[in-house]
Amino acid sequence: MRDVVAQARPDLLEAASELVGRDPFAAVDEGTAYQQPAIFCASLAHLEALRDDDRPDCYAGHSLGEITALVAAGALSEHDGLRFVTLRGRLMQQVDEGARGAMVAIGASAEAARSLAERHGVTLAIDNAPRQVVLSGDAGSIARAQEDARAQGLRTLLLPVRVAAHTPALAVVAGQLRTLLNELEVRAPRRPCFSCVTARELDDVRMRLAQSLTRPVRWREVLLALHARGVRRFVDVGPGRALGGLVRATLEEAEIVSDRPLVAADA
Repeated sequence: MRDVVAQARPDLLEAASELVGRDPFAAVDEGTAYQQPAIFCASLAHLEALRDDDRPDCYAGHSLGEITALVAAGALSEHDGLRFVTLRGRLMQQVDEGARGAMVAIGASAEAARSLAERHGVTLAIDNAPRQVVLSGDAGSIARAQEDARAQGLRTLLLPVRVAAHTPALAVVAGQLRTLLNELEVRAPRRPCFSCVTARELDDVRMRLAQSLTRPVRWREVLLALHARGVRRFVDVGPGRALGGLVRATLEEAEIVSDRPLVAADA
């Protein structure tokens, strides 16, 4: 990822290094304080590679990718997006270092996952695809939910985090994000930009970004909303091809472009 950024957007790499205090790509294994600015920069650099006919009519971003989508749609400047992502990553790492939370991915429907979550007092934090969800909560409860899921023959994967992301556990840092959001200039997006909080077009950017840490990610519903709007072609600019896989798992007939880097969709 660093090579792409250094070649396409050296100015962005310099700005990120200043805000983070070091090259974020050199420290991606050290936590979200470095991972999130690095991913944000890589996604923006990948946008530079889009052909004119790949320019999207709609934008959507998964969790952190929502900030990339807002910048691409013109709602936030690149610098303000980078400031927000840097603070977001730093705050999440602070919570992670002092937390006893956990997250587990489960190969189950949202309905089955809700049942698991209710039994064990955890949260259905991410609804990725028809049979790919993530539960989030305190470590002990997540361990019991994972054991229960395995007993039902469901595939599970414990994620390498110690924070219960996308749950009220992150409310302790949401206030600091809101303070920064009030300082940022927010404009109306040039194209529709969809929220993972509501699974609809973004209405109040500041409010939804503040909520995004403590509310579930409704990515499957976002994809269905895009499809209902007429979107059939998706261009993935995030590092890797994970989002393209989620689109394919949710919308069988969708065309997915992943050989060129967008966290975006075009109709």
